[in-house]
This record gives sequence, C-alpha cells and structure tokens, in this order.
Amino acid sequence: MDPVLAAARPSFDAAEVIDIARRTFDVDASGSRDLGSERDQTFLLVDREGEPLAVMKVSNAAEDPATLDMEALGVLHASRVDPTLPLAIPRLVPGASPGSNDPEARRASYRAPDGHHHVRMYSVLPGRGRIEAIVLSDAALIAWGEMAARVGRALRGFFHPAAQRTMLWDIQHAPRTRQLLGAIRDPGQRELVDRVLDRFESTVAPVWPSLRAQVVHTDLTTDNALTDDAGFISGIVDFGDMSHSALVTDLASVLDSLLIGRTGDELFRSARLILDGYQRVTPLEPLELRLMGELLATRAAVTIAISSWRSERGLEDPTFAERYNAPVARAIETLLSVGWEAAARRFGAEGEPHRITDLVRRREAVVGPAMESLTYDEPIHVVSASGVWMTAADGRRYLDAYNNVPCVGHGHPRVAEAIARQGRRVNTNMRYLHESAIELAERLVATMPAASGLDTVLFVNSGSEANDVAWRLATTVTGNGGALCTAFAYHGVTDATAALSPESWQASRPPEHVETWAPPDRLRGTDLDAAPFDGALERLAARGLAPAAAILDSVLTSDGFLDPGPALAGEWLERTHAAGGLWIADEVQGGHGRTGEMWSFQRLGITPDLVTLGKPMANGHPVGAVVTRREIAARFADETVFFSTFGGNPVSAAAALAVLDVLDDERVLPRVAQTGEALGQAIRSVAAGDPRVLDVRGIGLAIGVEVTDGATARATKEGLRQRGVLIGTCGRDGNVLKIRPPLAFTTAEVPVFTSALQETLIRAAAGDRA
Repeated sequence: MDPVLAAARPSFDAAEVIDIARRTFDVDASGSRDLGSERDQTFLLVDREGEPLAVMKVSNAAEDPATLDMEALGVLHASRVDPTLPLAIPRLVPGASPGSNDPEARRASYRAPDGHHHVRMYSVLPGRGRIEAIVLSDAALIAWGEMAARVGRALRGFFHPAAQRTMLWDIQHAPRTRQLLGAIRDPGQRELVDRVLDRFESTVAPVWPSLRAQVVHTDLTTDNALTDDAGFISGIVDFGDMSHSALVTDLASVLDSLLIGRTGDELFRSARLILDGYQRVTPLEPLELRLMGELLATRAAVTIAISSWRSERGLEDPTFAERYNAPVARAIETLLSVGWEAAARRFGAEGEPHRITDLVRRREAVVGPAMESLTYDEPIHVVSASGVWMTAADGRRYLDAYNNVPCVGHGHPRVAEAIARQGRRVNTNMRYLHESAIELAERLVATMPAASGLDTVLFVNSGSEANDVAWRLATTVTGNGGALCTAFAYHGVTDATAALSPESWQASRPPEHVETWAPPDRLRGTDLDAAPFDGALERLAARGLAPAAAILDSVLTSDGFLDPGPALAGEWLERTHAAGGLWIADEVQGGHGRTGEMWSFQRLGITPDLVTLGKPMANGHPVGAVVTRREIAARFADETVFFSTFGGNPVSAAAALAVLDVLDDERVLPRVAQTGEALGQAIRSVAAGDPRVLDVRGIGLAIGVEVTDGATARATKEGLRQRGVLIGTCGRDGNVLKIRPPLAFTTAEVPVFTSALQETLIRAAAGDRA
C-alpha cells in the first residue's frame, strides 16, 4: 500500500505550528486549532482577535513530494476547467513568481526530529466541516451528486505519473485490504467485509478494466468538504487520495459518506437522489449503474478495514478512526438483505428479465381485453435491439422484418444521442423559441415536391394525432363532413381517426359520415377503375354529405399492399377535389423513404393537400406532423388557435432531425430501392411453384406476400418466428404476409429472410408447422 497510510501522523504542538507558519509562509498567527486529519496535521490559523488567517497542512513525513505536486497540479487544472468549483488551492510560497504553475512553488519544506515535512497553506473557505450527513435535505443530496460529477469532469483531461499509486481508499485495490481483516475486532463486521470482498473479486474485478477511468478525487466525503448552512458544498478541501481509477470511484465515496445513518428504503431513496444529481452532469453507463451496490458496499468495507487497522496500529485515536464503522456496516447489511440484483434495480439499473408467463399474467390483469393481443402464440420478450436485430430475454436474436417505427434501425446512435443530449439541455414547447422545431419544419417542407405549395407544418405527437388534425383542417376549410378511406384502411386511434380505420371497426357499425372504396385487386382483376370510388361518393351524397377529405396510405399497407398506379390515383384525387374535398396523404407507414422515395405519394404522381407524418419520423420517439399549404392553415387559424403541449418540443424535434440526417448520410433511399428489389425477387424465387403463395407485391421495403387464407398466413408467420424472423399479417382476410422491416435492412439480410421462408414453406408443405 501507499506508505503514507502506515506512517504516524505529525504531532506538532500549538507553538510549533505558529513557528512553522511564520518560517514557511510568513503567516504571523497568534493561535491555531487542529482540524483533525487521518494522516496529516491540518490547522486553522487565527490572529489576535481570533479571526481566521489561513489553513495550514503539515504533511506526513512519509508523503511522496510527487504526490503533493500531483495534488497541486490537479487542483489547478480543475480550477481552470471549472473556475466556479469551490476548491482549496495551495498558496504560492513567499518569493514565487505570481501565477506560477510550478507545483514545488506551492509547498515549503520543514525539517523536524521525526523527518522531513512538507507544508502547504490555503486561504480559508466559507462553511463548516464534518457535517452530519443524516441532516442533509433532498436538495442537498442532489447537489452533492452534481458536485461529484463536476469534480470528475474538471479532472477529465488531467494526468500525472504519481496517480498510478496503490492507495487503499481507492476501491480498485479493495482485495488488498484482506490483509487487514484481522484488525477488525467486531466479528460481525469482519464477516460483512469478507463477504463484500468476495463479491468484489467475483463480480466487479473482472469488469473493472471496462469502466471509464481517469484521475479522480476518490474521497469526496463529509470529512473533505465544507458546507453552508443548507448542507450544500462550499469548499472541497482535500485531494490527498487522488489516483487514476474508475470514474465511479468518486460516487462510491460520496454514497458511503452521505448514506451514513440511512437504512432500508431510505438508503435507496437517498442514493437515487445523489445519482440523479451526478447524472445531471455525467450520465452513468449501464454497467456503472448496475455495479453501484457493489461499489458502495466495497467502499464501506474498505472504510471498516482501514480504520480498524490504523486504530490497531495506534496511528489514529480509535474513537475518531472507527466512528463510521458501525453505520457503514448497517449500509452493507441493507444491501445484503435485499440482494445484489434487487439492489441494482433499486439504484436504477435494469434488472434481470421477468418470466414470460408472469409478464403475460400481469399484462392481462392490468391492460385488459381491449388491447390487441400479443403477436405470437409463444410471446417474445424483447430486451434489446440494434439495427434490424432484436434480442429476447432468453438471448435469442430475431431478424426484424416487421417494425417500421425504428425507421433507421433500432437504437441508432445518432437518434439516441440526440434525444439524450437535448433532454439533458432543455425541453419546452412551441410557446418558446427554439431552433430545432423551426429547422425541422424547414427541412420537411424542403422534402415536398416542388410547386406543391406544401409549405406549412403543424407538430403533434403521433400519426393518429396528425391524421386527427388533418381531418379538423379539412372539415374547417371545406365546411363538409363526409370522409372517404379504403376498404380496410388504418389511420389512427382517436375518435376521428378510428372512424377512418375500417381495420379496427370489428363488428361495430360503420360511422355515418364515412364511406369506403375498394382499391384495385390486380391479382383477381377487380376494382381496376374509379367506379368503387365514385360509388363511395354517391353513397355519401345520398346521405346529404359532401366529402371533407379522402385519406390514403399510398402503400395501402392494411389493405394488403395493393397498388392503384398513378393513373387511377390521379382520378381519385380529381374526383375528391371536384366534390369539394381535400386529399390527405397518410405517410405514417409509407413515408420517410420506405418506398425508395422520401414520400410514398410521390410514386403515384399526385400532389396532396395535407401530408401526415408519424411513426418513423423520429425512429420511435413519439412525434407527428401535418404538412399543408399556408392558405389551409390560415383558414384553420380563423376558426381556432392550435397548440400541442408536446408537439414540436425540442427533444422530439432533435430526434426527427437526426432521422433526416441519417437518411441523407447513410444514403438510405437508394439502398431501400436496391434492397427492396433484391428482397422481392428472392421471395418470388423461393415461392415459385408453391400453390399457397398467390402473389408477391409491393415497392421498396413494403412487401406483401398473399397466400391462400388467413390460417396459412398465421402459420407462416409462426414458422418464421420459430426460425428467428419476425413479420406481420394484413389484408381484410388476414392472408397477406406483411414484410416491413426497419430501413437498416440491407441485401445482407435478404438470404437470412428467404432461407427462413423457404424452410417454413417446405415444412408446412410436409404438414409440420415448425
């Protein structure tokens, strides 16, 4: 260990202290008060009136001068990085050049009978020392965590060779304290320390090299900080245990110190507040958070071991040295009583996945029958995902060929970091100015076809809300109340949009103001002209209704990926306008590049009056928008004031901007076109000659495979799931395989998909679903 821990602290009396101050720093003191220290002597020097002059620290004779120089340079570095930190900075010796960065100019030498001591002088900082941690308020606990993070951040770029030291207070060296166990007089405490060291060696030590590391304070405790009357840190006074270690070593010392006297639920509640404060400055990585219980327990064990050993050796007064042993032992007992995994969850870490059967039971109990049922006969409990791969709780990976919400791929770092970064900075609403929503609106408008007039954006939180607002715009501008949608469309969950979603009508009566039309079925040669659309208009008129809007998902996903083609789509649009209605292009499923073009309506060669965005807009973050012409928005504004509390908030806008950036930087649109073509051809090749496969159709990464019936579609979906591929089904009869992966899907995944499909079809033909 560092020899300074094994050496006796200096023992200068009051007269000697005053003499040392005068000889080394020309401080003319009339009195002094020993402030207490583990291995040094620290004194408050006062004048004749008892007013503070300075704080003098006389170092242990075993102290390495290089360590003292590291302390001085570290504090100077931190103060330059964050000048508002209340750091105790050693004064320059008399005669040193003002502003000198020479660390030797921050210490003086003093020879005494017991050896050579180094003397440092500090200005007096406000506050009082050794506060009782139990009295700290919640706000103070948060502030202590924040201060710990600020100190770590301020030292981030600092290094000194002396930082490579074996200082036992640094918990990375905790296993070395086993040699001190014999000094722990209380057998219960000795057993606790032994158990904690076992846990450290088995769980923490193997992953320690992967933790973020730098030069850290390692001992930010109530002994080494001054506080104001409210318990907030007003001065950090001791960097004597600095070393190169894991960043979270600082947090372990803060928790160990501040949780003294807190047990049970109160220990975890207080710890979470400290961690909240820390993460206001420096977010913790998942592994750091998961190990927090072990780190706290290890620091507590080190406290017991070192203090007991120094007490036994006569290096400190036993009462002073061991004053924290009993309360930190109770903290260890609290952690052990709940178990390490449960403790990790209570500190905020992700816990071990729950059993699927338990989750299904709990879901049914609280979610109820109205929620759509789980997708698979054997539910999948997804715990993580990246790109186009999803990982279940049992460790199995699945190729995601279904979820269009994570547009640019699950967990895309650009989007995730944009959300986290903006969330830490500020999140407000559009009653305040912020660049991100304005830039997002400008960039969305720029993606619309030239001369379309689509120049105005309204932000909401989802595709359903976007379609709801579009419907409100249409009814306000036209004065009409009728609606048109395709025969099995889906456009949302609000009252207005559910009325436009025949897919969800089930056995309920169709809304009076809505009529549907059948899109063309080219496989069967039906509904190939505008007659179904004209019929829908006529049925509305027969009820005295003119259309406010026709709404279309241009990929016709829910209808089974049917393709009207530009000519027929153009006729629909013309008839809508002639009847007094507006055209809503629902891009929630087909937009943001799914077809190989930015917007799916572009392939139909039409110019909508309103464009609605949702799901993929921010890669799963809840965002939605309506893009329309200014005259439509102005007419709406004459009737009402539009505002959405979360619509266009800075975090959502940051996520949506990141998606647009990724679409550009990764050249996603041309990749989608290429991959979609390859995937479609590969599916056709695999399905060729199979009588159950009737058609393969779609565009880009929106592909439908029509099979003979719904039972075959469900069996195929289950078979693909057994082989690690996820899809959905759609169409009025549920007989269309819905292949709609994240746009991170590439040609590399095509053979994975088709191999699973081929094996599924072969097994099914043999009468074996699996």
